[in-house]
Amino acid sequence: MNDFLTTRIQEKMGTFSKGQRLIANYIMEHYDKVAFMTASRLGTTVGVSESTVVRFATEIGYAGYPELQRAMQEMIRSKLTIVQRMEVTRERIGQNDILDAVLNQDSDIIRRTMEYTSHQDFYMAVDAILTSRKVYILGARSCQALASFLSYYCGLLLEDVMLVQATSEAEIFQQLIHINAQDVVIGISFPRYSRKAAKAMQFAHNCGAKVIAITDTAVSPLAQYADYALLARSDIAAIVDSLVAPLSLIDALIVTLSLKKENSMDKTFDRLENIWEEYHVYEKVDNTAEDDAKNADA
Repeated sequence: MNDFLTTRIQEKMGTFSKGQRLIANYIMEHYDKVAFMTASRLGTTVGVSESTVVRFATEIGYAGYPELQRAMQEMIRSKLTIVQRMEVTRERIGQNDILDAVLNQDSDIIRRTMEYTSHQDFYMAVDAILTSRKVYILGARSCQALASFLSYYCGLLLEDVMLVQATSEAEIFQQLIHINAQDVVIGISFPRYSRKAAKAMQFAHNCGAKVIAITDTAVSPLAQYADYALLARSDIAAIVDSLVAPLSLIDALIVTLSLKKENSMDKTFDRLENIWEEYHVYEKVDNTAEDDAKNADA
């Protein structure tokens, strides 16, 4: 269990009321279940009132029960197996509409990310990218999609960008072999954290490169090697990780880079548009039929 949570409970155990001791003991033994229980349900489970649960959370140093619950969720997400994730998801959604539940969860994650991430680190990371010689981007497992997305747009904006293929540790180090203090490495990983990504960030840090971690908490294995930690909340959605907040953060990163380079990018994008037109990269859509149908309905 989280060291802070364990320590606080043990330090306060002697001062707890009978009801608070029941809560404390249940958390110590079943923290993986408590992490996804409401205050009301936890109170019912151990035989105390919801208000007693809320007071317990503040007693051990949290602003309220939601903060205590999030601390436990973040602590266990990297340890849950896929089977356990499915069990958690079934329990959380219950009889609610699945689509609404997932979309509401994602909306809440983005909101919490806005309150959580460091604006200072964000803009310092942008400056580091813009002044670098080369940008390396790495994301393993489910985060490969995020890395590929970021790499695609950075490739349009910057002169030298490499999407690091994370198939094996040996291949990662081979691709990073020429990295130096003039370079930037952007590593992306969320629970369950990729060991390969963490080792790559450590290697880049040891080589003197600027390291940017896009991850979920300051205690993430990637964040400990980062000069700039861009923190986005994520959550469990059955067998998948909810990565809408990291993607939104990456969107903001790309938009900021493009606006910072706005004056120098006009010619580049004009040339790209001409190339796309000449080689028929994009399918042209004829809206005539759709417009005719709308006019007929009117």
